[in-house]
Amino acid sequence: MIEDREVTWFPSYGAEVRGGTANCTVILSDALIGSPVVTCPDILIVMNNASKNRFLPQLKKNGFFLFDSSLIREHISRNDIDIAGIPATDIANRIGHTKSANMVMLGGFIAKTGSVHRESAFQAVESLMQGKKKSLIEENQKAILEGIRYIENTEGKDTGS
Repeated sequence: MIEDREVTWFPSYGAEVRGGTANCTVILSDALIGSPVVTCPDILIVMNNASKNRFLPQLKKNGFFLFDSSLIREHISRNDIDIAGIPATDIANRIGHTKSANMVMLGGFIAKTGSVHRESAFQAVESLMQGKKKSLIEENQKAILEGIRYIENTEGKDTGS
């Protein structure tokens, strides 16, 4: 939205909101979006094995698969997609912000796809983290930068499994 694009998101939470299974479909488009439902995504970002097993078969041929290689260690057997692993949980722990592994993944997504500008992500974090959460702005922006740096430093190297 910050970049004047069409955006929709459709979250789905398991029975236990914290620690339970959750997924979210996000659509970014330059044109109007007809439906938030996606059956075969172009890009799949996965944080755990259960989600990998559930959603990887749905990823389109020639799609992009980004996964947390701290938690998903087995080989990804599809050879018809672009694959990048990023140790998001390990990076988040290293920078002292364990809960920001998702922001590390966002940074990896930004670096790998260019679908969102870094500055827009920072602006969104600032906009969303107000009030009691204002203290989280810097740590979330740092996590995004760490994800970007990881991908930039591993480009051309095999980051998949």
